[in-house]
Amino acid sequence: MSDLFDAAPVQGHVPLAAALRPQTLEDVIGQGAITGQGSILRRRISAGALGSLILYGPPGVGKTTIARAVGNMLGKEFRPLHATRDGVKELRKIADEARIRPLLIFVDEVHRFSATQADDLLSICEEGTADFVGATTGNPYHALPPALVSRSTILKLEPMSIDDMEEVVRRGLAHLRKQGSDVEMSDAHIRLVAGRSGGDARRALTTLESLCLGHPGGRVTITEAMLEEAYASAAVNHDRSGDQHYDVVSSFVKSMRGSDADATLYWLARLIHAGEDPRYIARRIMIHASEDVGLADNSALQTAVAASTAVERIGYPEARIILAHAALHVARAPKSNSACRGIGAALELVEGSAPVVVPKHLRDTHYAGAAKLGHEGYRFPHDDPRGWVEQDYVPGLRPGSLYQSDARGSASFEARADRFWEELTGRRVAKTFS
Repeated sequence: MSDLFDAAPVQGHVPLAAALRPQTLEDVIGQGAITGQGSILRRRISAGALGSLILYGPPGVGKTTIARAVGNMLGKEFRPLHATRDGVKELRKIADEARIRPLLIFVDEVHRFSATQADDLLSICEEGTADFVGATTGNPYHALPPALVSRSTILKLEPMSIDDMEEVVRRGLAHLRKQGSDVEMSDAHIRLVAGRSGGDARRALTTLESLCLGHPGGRVTITEAMLEEAYASAAVNHDRSGDQHYDVVSSFVKSMRGSDADATLYWLARLIHAGEDPRYIARRIMIHASEDVGLADNSALQTAVAASTAVERIGYPEARIILAHAALHVARAPKSNSACRGIGAALELVEGSAPVVVPKHLRDTHYAGAAKLGHEGYRFPHDDPRGWVEQDYVPGLRPGSLYQSDARGSASFEARADRFWEELTGRRVAKTFS
């Protein structure tokens, strides 16, 4: 896939994003933690020892721009490669060239490299033949070979802030005016373009260019109708197979867990707008109905399961209402983590200790000869008027060592159950919060 930040052709139209590419780190907008004085990147440039660098972040945040600026500042020729277009042959050819003159090898979408390509790249990195910068939208700790990760400095770029994006748009307007376009754009519309670009500078500049080009006499006033046309089918930046997917899903479930109904709806809307499978969303809601609400409100799981069944039959657009219903139930319900925490503790005990011998009074008695083996002594709780008898079920297991109530004084199922069993048994239920 072509990159609007790649070197522009000598002839023909130069895209606005390419025309505004910064030549040094001082000109880069945003990413101050990476490009600022005293940063790792700056220190490596000052020492003339860049080595191997992985720039990791969403599209349009300046990965290629920073790589080119670094090449300029080091005085090294920039040699771009693309993992899907250039193979081992091109990589080895550039490596040979690097032995003659100082080069900075840049690989876009380095996560798409094959194992053979990665091996050759590793050889270049280890020998110090050339400086190397790789760009990836995928988490390098998941998407790249561990050997390449261990030999590289990894810098994460974040989506640009609204203020940074406004500066990008204003810089674009200034360039267009310098080129002869008479463009008028209100501050509100500048902020709208900045906000709708999702932290992607390339998208913002491409939208701005589309709005401004081709008007008679080069005169144009950006209007609300023009912006509506430009964004009529614009998608939210959301890669359903990459970090953006997992980050948005993580924000969604953490908002439900945190009982923030508005945030829950916002992140749910992001997932729906991006075309996320409603069945996947429903599965996440089901998990957290038990993990985060659990015994505090057993009906949350019932709602989540019903929602899962409903979206299977209905689908979008109406499924959005059902998903909102279930997500809001989880968000608004009292919270208990006791089921999730309890089974985790139980599994840890089972995996880390010798198995407990099943007590004779709990063993199966549904066959002839069980009594002769000593399988007797079980006391049937329903024979007691209280429906409960004092009985040992796991010898040596201290009460409250695995299950601890998360009742927080609310009128939840878990709180009611605590009161019931404390009154019946005369024993205090182990609680996470006293």
